[in-house]
Amino acid sequence: MTKYIFVCGGVMSGIGKGISTASIARILKSRGFAVSAVKIDPYINVDAGTMNPIEHGEVFVTEDGMECDQDVGNYERFLDENIPRENYMTTGMIYLSVIERERNLEYGGKCVEVVPHIPQEVIRRLDRASRKAKADFMLVEIGGTVGEYQNILFLEAARMMRLSRPQDVLFVLVSYLPIPRMIGEMKTKPTQYAVRSMNARAVVPMDEPRIKKLAVNCILSERDIISAPDVRTIYEAPVNFEKERLGDRILEKFGIMRRRRDLGPWRALVRRIRRATRPVKIGIVGKYFGSGNFTLTDSYISVIEALKHAAWHHNRRPELTWLNAELYERETKALKELSGFDGIVIPGGFGSRGVEGKIKAVEYVRKNKIPYLGLCYGLQLAVVEFARHAAKMPGAHTTEINAKTKYPVIRTMPEQLVNIREKRLGGSMRLGAYACRLKNGTKARAAYGMPTVHERHRHRYEVNNEYLARLEKRGLIASGANPERNLVEIMELRDHPFFLGTQFHPELKSRPLRPHPIFREFIRAAINRRK
Repeated sequence: MTKYIFVCGGVMSGIGKGISTASIARILKSRGFAVSAVKIDPYINVDAGTMNPIEHGEVFVTEDGMECDQDVGNYERFLDENIPRENYMTTGMIYLSVIERERNLEYGGKCVEVVPHIPQEVIRRLDRASRKAKADFMLVEIGGTVGEYQNILFLEAARMMRLSRPQDVLFVLVSYLPIPRMIGEMKTKPTQYAVRSMNARAVVPMDEPRIKKLAVNCILSERDIISAPDVRTIYEAPVNFEKERLGDRILEKFGIMRRRRDLGPWRALVRRIRRATRPVKIGIVGKYFGSGNFTLTDSYISVIEALKHAAWHHNRRPELTWLNAELYERETKALKELSGFDGIVIPGGFGSRGVEGKIKAVEYVRKNKIPYLGLCYGLQLAVVEFARHAAKMPGAHTTEINAKTKYPVIRTMPEQLVNIREKRLGGSMRLGAYACRLKNGTKARAAYGMPTVHERHRHRYEVNNEYLARLEKRGLIASGANPERNLVEIMELRDHPFFLGTQFHPELKSRPLRPHPIFREFIRAAINRRK
């Protein structure tokens, strides 16, 4: 019987609930158990694909094509396993499923009600996900915080499971313990209000008086209060939790015999991270950074983590700088700052904002032999730039921005024209893993070390094969293509230290213990630039 651990938040969001979930999953996996994780988003959106990345963070895409919350990416990175679409749900998805089942008479003529049918649908999906994963433990992260109206039905589902399966359900509450600057003392009262059964998170380790205070006021054993102070990297979290014997306590709660801990490879990773002192300087040119006076790097979290994984692999400290593409549109002189970086990345995106600035950045790094990695939109704009300035196609563009361009080197995929015309936009992009056959003698083939790979996608536009011969004649070659439809997947520039773009998103498959080959070789080229 699968054991369920529900992870909820208290006091405020954004304090590490996803990392706590992923860390617990990693700890239990290190004990030899089969572990998986589910993310629940309390939004009416049916999936994360229509959510603003500035407000919600990156849209993560699973191997089987589900557009989901960025926390699913953390689960994959910590567990080093693919998470299937069944492991993600939203309020909209649940209600839609219940309505569709009612329309199909699957409720046998009963009056379908919010309670109990919505929580029952949640439970049904959790059990289905557990069966598919053959999980000994299923971690279930409920978005938001305890007390919010939006997630109340998911909490009700958890309570119903606890009542029917008391030996198989455990609750963890990740709560913030603030230290007001003017007071200088850690305050426990907000958490006291938020928690019944919990693990508390603080910005510094909790002292014994606070632990005792929480234990008394929350009716908890002191052993059930786990301190999780801030760490230099998220990958230290499982190690810190094990110092507090969190794994032992969870197994004890479920009445399961302890198993030997095996966090050796993870501890080695943490040591490698700590020892990496020599920097590798990477500039990321994008537009999903700014929100008022704040920079929201969660918009590109998988790219960031993939760069870190690759840098640590080479025993380098990643030094990442966020570069605003719109600045290069206004101030051409600002492009000179790109020379100060070891490598430049243009990640995925869409729309016209900042496009010409990105194209100028691509031209600069191409001409100045600075290692370049373009991801999805970053590939497409590299093709546009090369077509304009090297392949004698002035005004070349993507039809996403200019449908009337004389040289549509990037065009809308045929099947997507129908989706756009009929406004079938949600969940309709080319999503999930597809095959990519690699050309011998290329940087891509050398990086992977195999002839065919499978990578994850999220796009509506493609390289227009009508112009491929002209591009390749000038040196920009298609080094990877989908064998089923000859869709260009990778393009790279001859006679350049590293100038490569991917139509897919390799960052989604990078792991801290297994950096993605494309990112690994990009960082290698970036390091070699200064030799």
